[in-house]
Amino acid sequence: MKAELAARDGDLRLCLLLGFAAWFLFLDHVPHNAVSLLTMRNFGFSGATDLFVFVGGYTAAILYGKMMLERGFVVTATRIFKRLWQLYAAYIVLFVIYINLIGYVARQSAAPALIGEFNVTGIVDHTVRTLIHGLLLRAKPLNLEVLQLFIVLMAVLPFVLFGMVRRPNVTMAGSIGLYFAARQFDWNFSAFPDGRWYLNPFCWQLLFVLGAWLALSGANQIRAVYKLQDLAVLRGAAWLYLLFALVVTVAGKFPQAGIVPDLLRDAFLPNDKENLAPHRVLHFLALAFLFAYMVPRDWSGFRWQMLQPAIKCGQEWLAVFCAGVFLSFAGHLVLITGPDSLAMHILVSLAGILIMTGVAYYVSWSKRQDHKPAFRTQAMTGLPEEGRFAK
Repeated sequence: MKAELAARDGDLRLCLLLGFAAWFLFLDHVPHNAVSLLTMRNFGFSGATDLFVFVGGYTAAILYGKMMLERGFVVTATRIFKRLWQLYAAYIVLFVIYINLIGYVARQSAAPALIGEFNVTGIVDHTVRTLIHGLLLRAKPLNLEVLQLFIVLMAVLPFVLFGMVRRPNVTMAGSIGLYFAARQFDWNFSAFPDGRWYLNPFCWQLLFVLGAWLALSGANQIRAVYKLQDLAVLRGAAWLYLLFALVVTVAGKFPQAGIVPDLLRDAFLPNDKENLAPHRVLHFLALAFLFAYMVPRDWSGFRWQMLQPAIKCGQEWLAVFCAGVFLSFAGHLVLITGPDSLAMHILVSLAGILIMTGVAYYVSWSKRQDHKPAFRTQAMTGLPEEGRFAK
């Protein structure tokens, strides 16, 4: 397991996918944005959220799995909870500023519909109560659901890793069992002032744990799959399923065209995002299987300059995600107050991605400065230590 983790450390595919997921989430979070028609969710059953959660679990397992093996549960749990606190602090700052910003803009622009559209209705009549429920992760303002979900998943990661390093297949089976039990018995977290979480943690943990399982112990199973003589048949089946998902998804946007029978369309649409529909999981696994086959770890494309912004955004995903939440609100405000044209939609989308990329590069640069010494004595004097005292 240590050897597998060492082989996966520094895999740029993860950074690239996290970067694209952050961009897609921003585009999807701008309501009525024409450019969002180009994101993952419009070409199949799964979307950017699925990618974000899966890669997050995979990356977290690589980062903390080796620590669990070498230093034990207690040390690893403290390091994970330190990261969890950073995520929670980012959420609280984001939540407080975000809902107050929405309330302020709605009052100043005389557009109270914004408050309901972004699901912060309680901030007007019950400000303190809304803030308290926000601290408890029970409020559900629009576009913060992914970060809320990730906080819960990181909270259980120490126990997931503890099981993975000892009984990985049993732990994976437990995750699958929890997924089906939550769907069968309708388990979910309640939200304030009513309703439930947009993303059911009892179901979405499946993708997170699946990512961790593949990072820690799924290598043997993956190699066995790739050694199959009928691997071409398996790839063909994956391509056919992706094509089927594409047809059904597109047909759902144009029901009057009659491309897909109503019975078949109703079985797969609307796509159950709250409880992570099984056909959604299967679609994502088909995508992951084909991507891993076509893009090896040492792919030469990682040196392309055009991919560097996405890779950098993946490396600094938390700051980029937080920036994207504010930018999605700002983009929506620009679109509803300015000219409603395709050019404006493209301009808002490109500007948001450029700003998110700028945030990623700034955070990366700032981290490098923290590791540089404040001054160098030898560089200031221009002399070696012995020569300086001798002189």
